[in-house]
Amino acid sequence: MFRPQIPTMPTATFTTPQHTAPVVAQHSACACQHPTTAPAPLPSRPPVRLTPAGLVAVVGGGVAAVLVVGAVLVSLLLAVAITAASIAVCAVVLRSLLKTEHHRR
Repeated sequence: MFRPQIPTMPTATFTTPQHTAPVVAQHSACACQHPTTAPAPLPSRPPVRLTPAGLVAVVGGGVAAVLVVGAVLVSLLLAVAITAASIAVCAVVLRSLLKTEHHRR
């Protein structure tokens, strides 16, 4: 019951596909000029056009993101400062308690 049982892997029963080389039309060596086809031009995307309302929305979103990130960073800094101050107070109290205990002996 507590012995690990390793599952047996079934044997693979697949066949490898037969690859055939693509047939390329070869021109016989001749002196005539064969026309070459130019590659088709890629369709160009139209440029992004912002309306004044869209521009205000983008700028407003950027300002909001900066303010949120700033608020989060300031709150983290405040949390670290409060923690450091409380640890410093604890250290002073412990030092005082240990000093008075040492003088009583």
